[in-house]
Amino acid sequence: MDIPKDLVAASAAPLVLSILAEGDSYGYAIIKRVGELSGGDLEWTDGLLYPLLHRLERQGLVDSRWGASDTGRRRKYYSLTPQGDTAITQHRAQWAAVSAALEAAWDRTQTQLRAAGAGPAALGAQRALA
Repeated sequence: MDIPKDLVAASAAPLVLSILAEGDSYGYAIIKRVGELSGGDLEWTDGLLYPLLHRLERQGLVDSRWGASDTGRRRKYYSLTPQGDTAITQHRAQWAAVSAALEAAWDRTQTQLRAAGAGPAALGAQRALA
């Protein structure tokens, strides 16, 4: 599925914060988790994730520390701060409002389509006549 960049950008911070609420993680694991959660529909790159993590860190929503991986290589781990936890609650409320508005709009469109007895083209023609 081709998800527009603006929608990916808008959902990136809440998604990363929610992933970090599951526990500390590092960049590659976060990217993999995004893919898992989206069923493969979101395929993030380092170029999207690391600037976001740095911004979240500057905002005080995320902390980072260097640690060793299972192979002994150094890896930067990210964790959620208390402010980050509060931000998740705010993001949830914001996304719920947006989702409810979209669902209401889509439900109304579906009702109009059923009433018109046809697909989107019929709805467009019906609106043009109004």
